[in-house]
Order: sequence, then structure tokens, then C-alpha cells
Amino acid sequence: MPVPRNEYPRPQLIRNEWLNLNGQWDFAFDDDNQGLNKKWYENFPEALTITVPFAFQTEMSGIHDPGFHDIIWYHRKVSIPQEWEGRQIILHFGAVDYRSWVYINGNLCFQHEGGNTPFSVNISHLLNQGGQEDEITVRVEDPSEDVTIPRGKQYWHEQSESIFYTRTTGIWQTVWLEPISETALTSIRWTPQIDRGDIELEFEVDGKRTQEMTLSVDISFNGHPVIDDHSSRLEQYNKRSYHLRNRFTDRSNIHGPGWYWSPEHPNLFDVTLTLREGEKVVDQVQSYFGMRKVSIETGIFMLNNMPFYQKLILDQGYFPKSLLTAPTDDALKQDIELAKQMGFNGARKHQKVEDPRFLYWADKLGFLVWGEMANASEYSEEAARRLATEWFDVVKRDYSHPSVVVWLPLNESWGISRVAYDKQQQAHATSMYWQTKSIDQTRPVLSNDGWEHTISDICGIHNYRSAKEIEQAYKDVETAITATPANRVIYAQGFSYRGEPILITEFGGIAYKADQTEGWGYSAVKSGEELVEEYRKVTEAVIKSPVVQGFCYTQLTDVEQEINGLLTYDRTPKCELDKIREINSQR
Repeated sequence: MPVPRNEYPRPQLIRNEWLNLNGQWDFAFDDDNQGLNKKWYENFPEALTITVPFAFQTEMSGIHDPGFHDIIWYHRKVSIPQEWEGRQIILHFGAVDYRSWVYINGNLCFQHEGGNTPFSVNISHLLNQGGQEDEITVRVEDPSEDVTIPRGKQYWHEQSESIFYTRTTGIWQTVWLEPISETALTSIRWTPQIDRGDIELEFEVDGKRTQEMTLSVDISFNGHPVIDDHSSRLEQYNKRSYHLRNRFTDRSNIHGPGWYWSPEHPNLFDVTLTLREGEKVVDQVQSYFGMRKVSIETGIFMLNNMPFYQKLILDQGYFPKSLLTAPTDDALKQDIELAKQMGFNGARKHQKVEDPRFLYWADKLGFLVWGEMANASEYSEEAARRLATEWFDVVKRDYSHPSVVVWLPLNESWGISRVAYDKQQQAHATSMYWQTKSIDQTRPVLSNDGWEHTISDICGIHNYRSAKEIEQAYKDVETAITATPANRVIYAQGFSYRGEPILITEFGGIAYKADQTEGWGYSAVKSGEELVEEYRKVTEAVIKSPVVQGFCYTQLTDVEQEINGLLTYDRTPKCELDKIREINSQR
């Protein structure tokens, strides 16, 4: 049986040697919470079998049980390749929802909280010697009814309904092993500075550093060498800047599509980083970056110093047989290709921290992404801590992707239902804005997309009303910021519009039952032709606005009972996609 999701899972820090642990694992429900008392980490019980990285709720897991099971266990044996002997062995998890405990050969070695972010652990000291198999056991807790956990669209009732879908519990992204030397590169971060023509590299070196240690950075563009740099006297944290502009012999196009990254021209620079001790190579990784700039100048959203109209599609990132986990890498690529075929230049990943492989394909194909956090449903101090802690890791993980152009930690007052007037919740929303700014000064940030903004770099508004009502609401700035779609004010009490770009970041939601699926949407049509016509009306109403600088249409695909996609849940087009593209091409 082929290993599922067998592509390297971390696209901007790639090593050649690694072992994918996806596939068949032993699996057990622990509904009575007896596993710890019975020491399942030492003696795993007779159990089910699950296909990792698919959650037990999914068909592709081989279990397909959507019921509440808040505690689950995984177990598998693994043989460490002999050629890895003497090196540090790192165990990586792409994402495990929600709390996890990792045991190696019966020994607890790591605990992690957060269902959307990766974690890694050095397991070398716990491995068996002499070629014996090693055992990995993972215990997971995912409290199904806890509404203060950042869960996004995962429902806290057993049956999905309305805008909420089936839960994802446990391992839902790739698990893998990787050998590294005692001294290795542990993180890299790229910051393009197109006005100077520079790329900034920040990297960390973990382990013993000697006076003989050097890092070589080889940067190429379209297969041609651009930078060949060698650095010594390395610290744990290091920062370098490389000037690129003067490296190009064709000076006529240095400010245009020749080397900048954009949806029309997704130019990427390839990088090899080689860490040496003397002449010995101790670590080598592959990476890439794109030269692009996102800014807001006098209230205008700019990409590479030019005004840019965003035509986004709302993308939930769910799949019918695998929920939050894409069934294949090609499925992630296909979603972007279908959106681009319809004339969209980006997506807002809605209430989901997406697989890094999606961001890789967005970088590669030229597709803007609004990075969004999965929110809790109710506010508490603990909910605020959970969101802030995990969001920090999200921004850190995805910082270097050129496709990510906006950060969105909160949506539609989810988890801050009283933010319109409650000072504590306003402080939380504002703190999330400033926390994001404290680790990324290169992208706009929204405090609360949709309405009830505190401080935001973009005024994102959700409006599912008719084309006529939208046309009236956005004829000028004053009507735009005083309208109350969904009966919500655009700015929370004590906050006001400061000239930021106005975008309609949710609208449409036209339902069409293309495959006899029962479900709902914000309005309804009965044929593909009617869907195109209604899309035309509502989108042209947005495009006509002299003050709106972009939009995000709801949505790319149907998801379970929600049938307002331009595609069905299995990605079958509901209408002629070229006609959608024709409408979008008006801007």
C-alpha cells in the first residue's frame, strides 16, 4: 500500500534524508480515560488500525466514526535506518488536534497543545540500540464540547449543521523522522526588501558552534547562480542581507515582472544552505523565497508598490473523504488551479490554518493567501491565552511564504461576541493585532474581519445582501462604514475608520443544489446559468463601488450541508468557469 501524503511536508526547509511515518498505525478509543492507568504507552491494547494522517472521523482513515471520542491513542513500530546511526533523530508532527503526549519506547518525551501548528522532538536518547525496533505512542485529548478551544468550523455537537462541520481529532498532517547532526540549522526566515533590492535571511544554528564553522548560501534564479556567500563566526541567531538587484544583467526589467513575485508572475529564487565544520558538511537544506512587497499607501492596498485589486475566493479547505486533510498534494494544487481558472487571484483560507503544502503551491502558481486563525466560539481568559499562543506559532511557521499577504487572527467576533462594547474583549482583539505586528511588520493585519473592528490595517466587511443593497451601501466611504450588514456596526465602540482600504471580504453565498445534495446558502438558484447570472449581479455591484478595493466571494466549494460553492464538495464545477472568469476580469 503506498504511503499517503508522501511529499516532503515542510517546503521551505527541506532535507534529503527523511522517513515518512504516514500509513498504518494501531489506534484505540479511550472513552473511559483508562489508558494512562493501564499504561497503554508501555503495552498497547489490541486495537483498530488507522491510516495516518487522516482523522478517525474521515472515510480515508479507515474508521469513519463521526461520534464524540475525546481521548484517543496511536501506536506504531519503526526501524531507524542504520545509516542514521550516531546522528540526532528528530520526530516531527505537522499538526495534532488538540493536546498530545508523545511516548518513545514507553517514555514520555513531549507534550504539545494546539491543533493547528507543528511540533518536533529530539528522540535520540530514548531509542533502542543494536537495530531493535522502536515504538512510538501518542495520546491525544480533543474535548469535543469545549468552545474555548481554537476549533474554527469544527462543530461542538455530534451532527454538523449550518456553517459548522464534522470535527477533526488527532493527527491530521504528516508525521516524519529526520536525522540531523549535533549542530544543525533549526529555522530560516526570508524577508524581501524590494525597494533596496535586498533579501534578508535570518537563521538559527542549534548545537555546538566552533571557530571553523561556516554557512554557504547559494541563491539561483531560473537555474542561474545569483549569490554565492560564505559566512563564519556563526551565533545561535544570525542575520544576513544579500543585494540582488545589481546581480541582474538585464537592467530594463528589475522593477517589473522579470524578478518580482506576483500572481501574474510567481517568480521564485531557489536556495541551498550548507553548514560546514571545516571541510565537513554537517547540514544542508533547500529553500526558496519570492521578492514581493505588500503595503498600504494613502489608503490604497499596494503589491510591489502598485495599486492591486484583490479578487479572492473564500476557501474552507475541507474535502469530502478526508475533512481538513487534503487527500493528496495534487488536491491542494487543484483547488488553486480551479480558482485561478475562474479569474480569482487569491483566497481567504477561512477558519483554517492550512497545510504548508497549500502555501507552497500558492507560492509556485501565483496565488494570494489571507492567513487566518481557527477561532474559539466563546471568550474566556484561557481562550485568549490559547489563541495568542498558537497564533504566534502560525505566523512564525508561514512568515516566509510570499503568497501570504494579510494576517487575520479573528473573524466575525467569534470568541469575542461582546467586542462591540466590552473593553476586555476589545483589548484582546487589539492585542492580537499588535502581537501580529510585533513579529511581522511586512503585512497588513485585521483585528476582527467582517465588522466590529478595533484597530485594523484593512476595513474588511461581510455583506450577504442583494446586489441592489450592496450597490447603495458602497457608493462612498461614509455609507460603507455606517452601513450595518448583519445588523453589526463596522467599528467597535470607541474605535473609528482611519482611512484604511475597504474590502468586501465575504459576500454572495449563492446556493445551488447541483448534485441533489440537501443544504442551504444565503440565496438560491436552480441552474448553472442562474448561478452565473446571480454571481454577475452581486459581483458587478461590488466592482462598481468607487471605494471598495477588492472582494472575497463565498465560496469555492460546497462543504457538507453548506451548498453555496461555485464547485460541488467533490470539486465538480456547477457552472461554466470561463463565465465566472469573464465577470471577474472587469477589474
